[in-house]
Amino acid sequence: MRSSWWGGMLRALVAGLVLVAGLALPMVAPQSAQAVPPGTYAYVANFNDDTVSVIDTATNAVVVTVPVGDAPWEVAVSPGGTRAYVTNRADATVSVINTATDTVVATIPVGLEPLGVAVSPDGTRAYVTNYGADTVSVINTNTNTVVATVPVGDAPIGVAVSPSGTRAYVTNSDADTVSVINVATNTVIATIPVGDFPFGVAVSPDSTRAYVTNSDADTVSVINVATNTVVATVPVGDAPQGVAVSRGGTRAYVVNADADTVSVIDTATNTVVATVPVGDAPREVAVSPDGTRAYVTNANADTVSVINTATNTVVATVSVGDLPFGVATGVVPRPAPALRLVKLTAGGPFTRGGQGTYTLTVTDTGDLPTDGSTVTVADTLPAGLTPVSFSGTGWTCTLTPLSCTRSDILAPGASYPPLTLTVQIARDTPRRVTNTATVTGGGAVGTSIATATTTIDRKQQHKPPHHDRPGHGKPGHGEPGHDRPNHSHRPGPR
Repeated sequence: MRSSWWGGMLRALVAGLVLVAGLALPMVAPQSAQAVPPGTYAYVANFNDDTVSVIDTATNAVVVTVPVGDAPWEVAVSPGGTRAYVTNRADATVSVINTATDTVVATIPVGLEPLGVAVSPDGTRAYVTNYGADTVSVINTNTNTVVATVPVGDAPIGVAVSPSGTRAYVTNSDADTVSVINVATNTVIATIPVGDFPFGVAVSPDSTRAYVTNSDADTVSVINVATNTVVATVPVGDAPQGVAVSRGGTRAYVVNADADTVSVIDTATNTVVATVPVGDAPREVAVSPDGTRAYVTNANADTVSVINTATNTVVATVSVGDLPFGVATGVVPRPAPALRLVKLTAGGPFTRGGQGTYTLTVTDTGDLPTDGSTVTVADTLPAGLTPVSFSGTGWTCTLTPLSCTRSDILAPGASYPPLTLTVQIARDTPRRVTNTATVTGGGAVGTSIATATTTIDRKQQHKPPHHDRPGHGKPGHGEPGHDRPNHSHRPGPR
């Protein structure tokens, strides 16, 4: 039988929420957004405040409060630590926070009642569960647009992407299942039965196991991702919700909302080896990047409990905003330029025996301008395509190797003039080809990669010139008339 609060939320949690409202506790006043120094931070979504509290993990103090959308539910930090993605349940959007400045730099419309959010290991996609629409929105993080909508099960809540980057796992709370999404095709390739009212999900660092909290069954289902089957069921505390796996993969931390505890599971034996008391109505948990701390949001206490993972004890309690739900941790890097190939597209049809063109555009998506060192765009053509020309205003290009360079300063948010690459298409070129290009340099860290997959037409690109056509000189060719033209349960308090 379902808990009372997700048609109401959870039995004890709903009572606590009523009590808190009756006490009229003070709201946490938002501070002005400001830049933070490089370091490790925890980001907490405050559902009733419409804010995100930013905790400096070195001091366990809130250093910034960022206004976001209506009823923020969950938060995820990009692998590089430059962006935080916040689901705003009531206005069906995702707020994108620049972590260096702690300001919202984009607001993305998604589906009805977005709850869970996870970012792919390469940082190029964010996956959002739309509880009211039974879908997952796939966001391109380069363009901050939804590029796919994937139908899943009934009332999806949690989502996690495997560290291998090949699968996304979605808990369908009213279907008692987990949908497995192939991220390459954005299709559901398996549906796994789990326990009663699945809520949170986390994947082990080696991508071999997925851990699912079954809120109404007081258990955790352990899924073998190779076979998409449940291989163990672990009893935990009352009304488990959030779950996170340690960086080494040896422990899983499960938040028990109605027990005010965190169960620590030994993943080798699938047994609970410790139970840690935390605050009132704990909601979610995130493990620090170095694995030494776990951060737990206590919804009814308006606090975050900081657990020492070596001793399984609470070593700090941090006051945050009103009704904290989601939490995520990340390392904010030093401000730097971030070069991205934001466009690698094929212009017009590609035909065997003819020519085709690609357009490549380099944009600085970071927080600082490039430093004047050489920026290099390199292109790797697939079999069947050979370069004819490669050029762009201000660029110096060569065909061997196939690359272009420049060293002028590029400001944040600005783009260099686009590059145009013309290729010759062989008559035996495969039906589909994928071109890959990279950009490096300019003081940016790492390599940005872009790809374009193109379908090759089997027909000739051009008809023969009119006077070369067979029959051009036949009788009657120039006579008049010759040229005639012969488409139920609603999580949370709102």
